Order: sequence, then C-alpha cells, then structure tokens
Amino acid sequence: MTFEAYRDALLKAALEQGCEAAEVYAQESTDFTVEVMEQQIDSYSVSRSMGLSVRVCLEGKNGYAYTELFEDAEGLVAKAMDNARASESEDVHPMQGPADYPAVTLSENPLESLTDAQRIDLAMELEKQALAADPRCVRVANNQVAFATGKTHIANTLGLRASRDASVAICYTVPVLAEGEQMQDGFAFRWGKGVFDLEGCGKEAAGDAARKFGASTIPSGKYPVVLEKHAASHLLEGVFSLFSGESAQKGLSLLAGKEGEAIAAPCVTMVDDPLLPENPRAFDDEGVPSVKTTVVEQGVLRTLLHNLKTAAKAGCASTSNGGRGSAASPVGVAPSNFMIVPGETSYEGLLEHLGDGLIIRDISGLHAGLNPISGDFSLLAGGWLQKDGKLQPVEQITVAGNFFTLLKEVEEVGADLWLGIPQGSVVASPSLRIKGLMVSGS
Repeated sequence: MTFEAYRDALLKAALEQGCEAAEVYAQESTDFTVEVMEQQIDSYSVSRSMGLSVRVCLEGKNGYAYTELFEDAEGLVAKAMDNARASESEDVHPMQGPADYPAVTLSENPLESLTDAQRIDLAMELEKQALAADPRCVRVANNQVAFATGKTHIANTLGLRASRDASVAICYTVPVLAEGEQMQDGFAFRWGKGVFDLEGCGKEAAGDAARKFGASTIPSGKYPVVLEKHAASHLLEGVFSLFSGESAQKGLSLLAGKEGEAIAAPCVTMVDDPLLPENPRAFDDEGVPSVKTTVVEQGVLRTLLHNLKTAAKAGCASTSNGGRGSAASPVGVAPSNFMIVPGETSYEGLLEHLGDGLIIRDISGLHAGLNPISGDFSLLAGGWLQKDGKLQPVEQITVAGNFFTLLKEVEEVGADLWLGIPQGSVVASPSLRIKGLMVSGS
C-alpha cells in the first residue's frame, strides 16, 4: 500500500470509529555515514527508513500509535484510541487546518549526487589533510563524512496536507598532535557546500589542537570573560527548555509568568527564526506556518515558545514551535533556529575590550553540571588567559554561576554567530563578553 493510500485509510478509519479528529505524521529519510581511520574504512552505513504515527482526539483526549508497516489501518487507529482513553491529560490540543506556507529555498546537498565511493574518497582526503596540517599530528581520532535527506508529511481530518524536504551534508575531523609527552586534540567541521573545503577543515582542527599546548590551570577567582561562540551556543542549548511554554506550564521553568520583565542585559536579543536562509522550514511539526518570534528584546522577555497545545492553554497563538523528536514521539515544543542575535563587535574587538581576562572556548559536563530549571551551572572549561595582550592556554578549570545572572552581566555581544551542525534545529550564539564568572583553578 502506498503512503497516500494508507494515510487516507487511517483518517477514514479514525472518523468511522468515533474520533473527533485525527492526524497522520510521517518521516522518511536516507542517511549515509563513513568514518575513516588510517586510510581504512572504520565504519560505514547507508540506511533508508520511514515511520508513521497517527494521533487521534477522542472525548477531548489525545492518543498516539506508531508503525513502520503500512497495514491494518483500523488496528493502528484502535491502538491510538486505547492510548487516548488511558491518558490522564485534560489539556485541549488543537490541530492545524489548511494553511498557506511561506516559500523557502533549500540549499542543494553537495553530497547527494556523488557515489558512495566518491564520498568515501572525501573522507580519506579529509584525514590526509588533517595529518598534513601540522607536523606534530600523529593520528586522527575521528574523521567522518555524512549526509542525510528526508521528507516530513503531515495530514489530518481538517483537510491539512503538507510535506517538506530536509537535507544536510557534513564532514568533521579530530586530529591528535603530540609535543614531547603532551598530546592535544582539536576539532573542526564543515557543512553544506563547505564540505569540499577539506584543507581548510584540516588546518582549522590542527590549529585548534596546537593552541592548547602549554596549557595550565590558573588561580581561583572571579574573572572578566569572553565566552566564545562555541561555548555560548552549547550553554544556550543546555538551557533551551527555560524558554519553552511547555516547560513553564509544567512548573519546570523559572521564566513562567515573566513576560514583560527584564531577564538579560539590554544588549541581548533572542529570536527563534525558522526562515533563516541557512536552515529554513515552511512549517513546524504540527503544520503551523513558520513565523519568526522575538523571545527576548533588548533584555526583556516578550514571549515563551509555544505549540498549538501550550498556546491554547496560555491564550495566545502558536509560535510555530511544535516539535517531535521522531515520528514515534508525541508533539512537544522545540526550537527551529533559536539564537542570540549577533551584535556589531568583531571577535577581535571583544578581546580588545576584555583587557586582562579569561577567554573560554570549551565547556563540558552539561548533563551533570547544568540544572536546566534553576539555570545553575558548574562546568569544566578550557581556553586562554589574556594578560598584557598575550594569551596563555588554560585547562583544568571549572566555571560556575547561574544562567540568568550571566545574561544580565553580558556587556557586549559579538558579531560572530556560530550555527553549529544543523540537526533539524539549531541553537546558536555569537561570542559574549561577560562582566565576570567564578573560576575554580589552582
């Protein structure tokens, strides 16, 4: 049975069995990944998959059922109805009707037209470039080329019929450099058309490792800080749930009811922009047309992010942030392209304005060292101490604080927005100059 025939059978069966409404959500994807080590294929996979879920509204409650086989439509609907009857939630969860969607243009996937052999050759060449980038490079710990294409389908009994495509191509490498008895690794990646910049990727990764040689800890204390774009993006991603209307309604966000209040410095503006040219989408995972949402404007919280359910509960419109982890997942709230809006100061300008202080490039331990409800964090970090215009590599330190306090102590926002590797959604930030952070070192 074709997808279209099975979709129509599910929607028909749901209405015939007494459901008030029903929705079909399906994802299909093709994935390719190759990892190379010492000019040999370390791992290689090609996969094609499709999954489908049906959501029914029965007596005001929602129930889900999932399948990868297009058969027995009545049985799948019956399972969803049983799950609806077992649900304890009384929240109204509307469905999106037919809508007009903004036009978006996806960038061409540069790896899609290549053969598997050509993609493997790219990974081989990337490893060669990383090894050649610095004479101290002894091996490449991880070296990967990957691409994925996919399609999402949403249909419901209100007449909604929507489909969208997605595509991503990436490469990354992790060279290991040795100097005496000390070893350091570095990381760099390219995506989109940049996947052919193998030499640049290798040199960047090797340079990242080289800058870490001679690193040491520093005395504990409070330091003025430039939080580099990589670290700032990872921290923002770790606390994204604070800006979710779903988290707020569950009592899991301290931003609940804070709309209209200043939560950050005036130089901080945050947006969720699903129409960002680098990673656009026409609608969210409920079929709601994409809209750009200003979440924080010059330090003031304007809104949290909502799907149709949380918006109905809050008495506002959806911000087009209905999201699903997969076709097997229920609808939640997810970012599209959530970011701190870049300022006008270059990275070099941030360092000049920092004076003597700490530059934090890497943070780790987010799962254990970050409380996504309170915003408290205590994280391993590395980077450089800037003193008298000179940089000293720093390692084995811990930075601690609170995300809300950090936002209010941002003194300058850089122009160097870092989008990271798109994985459906992106959480991004430029570098931030911060008044001070507590550091535990020697």
